[in-house]
Amino acid sequence: MATLDPEQLVGRQVGPYTLDKLIGQGGFAWVFSAARPDGVAALKVLKPRYSGDRQFESRFRNESRVASELNHRNIVRILEIGQAGDITYFAMNLYPDSLRSRLDRDGPLAEPELTRIAKDVAAALSFAHEHGVVHRDIKVDNILFEEDGTAVVTDFGIMRAVSGYVSDTGVNMTIGTPSYMSPEQAQGRPLDGRSDLYALGVTLYKAATGELPFKSTDWYELARMHVEDAPVPPRTRRSEISRRFELVILKCLAKHPDDRYGSADEFLTELQQIEDQTRRTETFGQVDPRLQAAAAEAARAAARPGMSPVLIAVIGVLIVAVVAAIVVLLAGT
Repeated sequence: MATLDPEQLVGRQVGPYTLDKLIGQGGFAWVFSAARPDGVAALKVLKPRYSGDRQFESRFRNESRVASELNHRNIVRILEIGQAGDITYFAMNLYPDSLRSRLDRDGPLAEPELTRIAKDVAAALSFAHEHGVVHRDIKVDNILFEEDGTAVVTDFGIMRAVSGYVSDTGVNMTIGTPSYMSPEQAQGRPLDGRSDLYALGVTLYKAATGELPFKSTDWYELARMHVEDAPVPPRTRRSEISRRFELVILKCLAKHPDDRYGSADEFLTELQQIEDQTRRTETFGQVDPRLQAAAAEAARAAARPGMSPVLIAVIGVLIVAVVAAIVVLLAGT
């Protein structure tokens, strides 16, 4: 199987699954859509180079088991971890779309949608971090979507398996995706959940602007940029982004972990405040025409005989402004 091409696996029976087509691949595994007796699934199959390495395979299976215990609505559920002949695999639900696909298809996303997706991912990270699992490879490819648009995070555990394997064997292997690596990850330092928040910042930067904050074809130069260079502010690349959301992204991209959000929960709280503020603005940003009419009538009633029409109009505008301000203040309480 060492020279096997993934297309050669299409149509093959793997346990209870029949591989339908190749739908994705990473550094360590291929992903196939697959049919099973009760429906469909996505099957992640370890590449031959790694399935033939018993130590790597063992770590892959162990970390997949840890990930399968992360039962949360925003985390991809691993259905089964199995071995079929020379194939090591795990099965998960098949999702119709990914953030990568959406960006390729539609370009940068609107801020309310970005906020909603970020909240879903932050909720997944909060849950995983509470259970001692750092993802290590958050990126647009690893954010998938349910039919109703709910974002779910996949590939928990895989980079931890790689990290443990490298530590045990000394094999020279990239841990993570260079374009999304936190400075501490690029330097090989110990990681905690704040490294995932940095990678989520890169992901949001890409989703908001259509571009990555740092780009280079040289891995070492890219690592240096993550460690040393300040990112171009997102609003420079896309003016529609609000100043507040720009600051959120830049805080995630802080070079030192202490300058980022202290936890995924803290980040989630900030996102909720942004969403609430946006909702209030949408709800109360435009004064109801009925309110305008009532204010105009009140102004006319308050006006003295012979008062200038301009002054009456000014009184009406002031009444509208005061009432609208009171409504907005009440909405914020």
